[in-house]
Amino acid sequence: MPLETLLLFVPACFALNMAFGPNNLLSMTIGARHGLRAALVAAAGRLVAFIMMISVAALGMGALLMASEIAFTVVKLLGAAYLVWLGIKILRSKSELPSENQELVKNGVCGFIRQEFLVAIGNPKAILIFTAFFPQFVAPANYWGSFMILGAVFLTLELLAIALYAYAGTRLSGVMRNAHGLRWINRISGSTMIAFGALLAVARRPTA
Repeated sequence: MPLETLLLFVPACFALNMAFGPNNLLSMTIGARHGLRAALVAAAGRLVAFIMMISVAALGMGALLMASEIAFTVVKLLGAAYLVWLGIKILRSKSELPSENQELVKNGVCGFIRQEFLVAIGNPKAILIFTAFFPQFVAPANYWGSFMILGAVFLTLELLAIALYAYAGTRLSGVMRNAHGLRWINRISGSTMIAFGALLAVARRPTA
């Protein structure tokens, strides 16, 4: 793949990685509650979902999903419902301070990995990145090789974005040390997650 192509792809891609959305909000929330390490481990679920999406897009099935209004609507509504449910769960979480990562011990890291995966896989518009954005940089003479390179770069930049959002969340750890601050974090995170779900529910299928 030509170097000039990568020099164009990397900054544009990183802007997409850094865009504030439900997954990045989730990383920030986990980082605030349980620290950077827990957020990074949990993000494995998101990366697995994106690897699946990249594979689907590379095989041409992503374009089929985007072309099918029924498939898009089903995935969209399921994803929206999960975001709203997750937001309500955060809003209803107790405001008293947990002792020694009590919530982490209770739910386990696997629970957070599952949340990251479901939030990512439940957003059909995410696959638009791989079906509409990637092809602009794919070399036709080396389709599979260039698609794999673009996918690897995307996942690397996604991991960096995850780390930055999770680290930003750890800066809120001081707020989490008192019940009042924890209550406000829950309100903001939960309400924002519900808002993302509502926006996803009314999102229209891309026409191009």
